[in-house]
Amino acid sequence: MQESVSKLHWEDFAPGRSFEHGPRRIERDEMIAFAAEFDPQPMHLDEAAARSSMLGGLAASGWYACCILMRMCTDAFVLKSTSMGAPGVDEVRWLHPIRPGDELTLRATVLDTRASNSRPDMGFVRFSFELTNRAGVKVLALTTSLMLGRRAPGATAS
Repeated sequence: MQESVSKLHWEDFAPGRSFEHGPRRIERDEMIAFAAEFDPQPMHLDEAAARSSMLGGLAASGWYACCILMRMCTDAFVLKSTSMGAPGVDEVRWLHPIRPGDELTLRATVLDTRASNSRPDMGFVRFSFELTNRAGVKVLALTTSLMLGRRAPGATAS
């Protein structure tokens, strides 16, 4: 018999609540394989070309960093929630190069919530996501809303 695990609903995400996950080590081979497939710019693929770029050395693609952030979010709380996806990303900022061997930590903070006007079974939770390296340097900042199922569809938000 499978145990029933209570999922996080929209009502569980109060402004100020945060989730942390990690660290996750960035492996050189995975970083380069991603770039070769999806973002084949020299600063993501070749040490010499990267050294002569404005990044000053081999650096992960920003899109790879977004994928890492998504995986960490999923592991931290999304799979434990009533997530219904997201309507899009409000803002993404690549703030500092991510290097092979970096260890990244995720911090997700709830900024605000609102009930859906058109779907009583759903609400929106706006998050600030940050990835930091082992030195505490913020390497990525992303703001987006997630759509989550409501425990009590149509109930008045408190």
